[in-house]
Amino acid sequence: MEQLPVKTHPAPALSPQCARPIGSGGRLRPRAGNARRTLLQFAVFALLLAAGICAATVVIDPLQFYRKSVLFPPVFSTEQRYQNPGLAKNYDYDTIIIGTSMTENFLPSVVNKALNGKTMKLSMRGSTADEHYKIAKLALETGHVRQVLWGLDYFSLKKNDPEAAADFPEYLYDDHWWNDYRYWFNYSVYEMWLKGIARGLLPGGRQDLEHLNNWNDESAFGAAKVVNSYRNAKREEAYFSLNEEPLDEIQDRFNRYIYALVEAFPDTEFYFFYPPYTVLRQEVWKATNEVRYRNQLEMGVWMFERLDKLPNAKVYNFQTESDWTYNLDLYKDLSHYKQDVNTAIAEAIGRDDPKYRMTPENAALFARTLERQLQTLVLTPDLQVLNAETVVADAEGSRSPQWSAMTAPGPSELSVPAKEAARAIGAELGWDQRTRTLTLSRGGQTLKMRAGRTDAEADGRAVDLPYAPVLTGGTAMIPLRAVCEYLGLHVETERPDAHTIRFTIRLRPA
Repeated sequence: MEQLPVKTHPAPALSPQCARPIGSGGRLRPRAGNARRTLLQFAVFALLLAAGICAATVVIDPLQFYRKSVLFPPVFSTEQRYQNPGLAKNYDYDTIIIGTSMTENFLPSVVNKALNGKTMKLSMRGSTADEHYKIAKLALETGHVRQVLWGLDYFSLKKNDPEAAADFPEYLYDDHWWNDYRYWFNYSVYEMWLKGIARGLLPGGRQDLEHLNNWNDESAFGAAKVVNSYRNAKREEAYFSLNEEPLDEIQDRFNRYIYALVEAFPDTEFYFFYPPYTVLRQEVWKATNEVRYRNQLEMGVWMFERLDKLPNAKVYNFQTESDWTYNLDLYKDLSHYKQDVNTAIAEAIGRDDPKYRMTPENAALFARTLERQLQTLVLTPDLQVLNAETVVADAEGSRSPQWSAMTAPGPSELSVPAKEAARAIGAELGWDQRTRTLTLSRGGQTLKMRAGRTDAEADGRAVDLPYAPVLTGGTAMIPLRAVCEYLGLHVETERPDAHTIRFTIRLRPA
């Protein structure tokens, strides 16, 4: 048998860069040198990009963290915790404003005139004492600060919310350059910068330090808004008393974050003030959180006594200034007041007004005055806040009964608990549950009233009451003036001052 020739193939050519033959179906395997070169190129590019971003941030400096803006017109962010460090480090001033939103409406020009200084406002809305400490310390360590105007809110001494504390940009408040990368590579600082530019382009957009973070012109003020906040707070704040912190923890934060700073800078004058919330704000705290209310009164005296030991600290108390705290048109809610009030505060501190300056002799008086204001506080139907005083006068003298509850259904009328009214005027009180009828008798005269109705019966004749008796929480509230007059008593009404209405009931022998 003839043998067929065997066809042979030459060995496949090998690529000089590969360990496997070309055309064998396997993927090419790059040499190790190529991989290193690619990696090096990527690293160099990344470093150049990072260096470019850093250089751009340092040059543009969106928050003026390194220097006062010179290449561009200054742009200010409303993110105070981010913007304030640059203002504190790089601007010229000798007076600073520290505090919460209660201090945002100060005009530096007004404070300049009042305190004879050059003012930088470093307020932070919703801030706590540890945040006050950080920005105040940063400014004080520049050596520029001669005076500090500091608003002391009780709530700022409470523990900072952990989530809010985690968001605080600590790296902007220290002197460690190596953690500035958090500023260099933070896109949000450019977002703040661009928002500041856009805000400045809007009609009325202000980019000057005089009005930075001032919300006076952007807010709606008025009694209706305040009363709405008051009624909501009455319902919503009851749970606050469940987590009120012990007073010794509040005092510890004061010592660490405020007292220690005043003590460490003896050549700087510190002017502290207690802000004037509406008197309704105080009334809500007393009604819904007695512990918090009492703590605030105690802390007001305690903080003064601590600061009074230092020669470079003064304390002013505006919480009982009824010309402001009773005028609801000055406020946008229970706490926040108009710029006019900030101006009045600065001017009072500037002249060291003894009406507000706390001293060892009057420190406790402010707390007693606030207590007295709340004891007789009423809100009228036309949204006026007044103190309604009652005096019962007889042949033996006069006395001032204290009602457990009291409202003002009209401008010259008080609604008080029926049981307490009967005791005050020496009347007998009867109640018929079936007909919901109240009967008061005194000196042979009788008045019968039904809850929820203005028609009544005085000594057998039909009469009309100006306001109907009402049942509130099991307590019958009656119109005091009308009841007294139908029982033959003379009632005098007077206004001893703009915030007080006084009812004097003249008794005759029963």
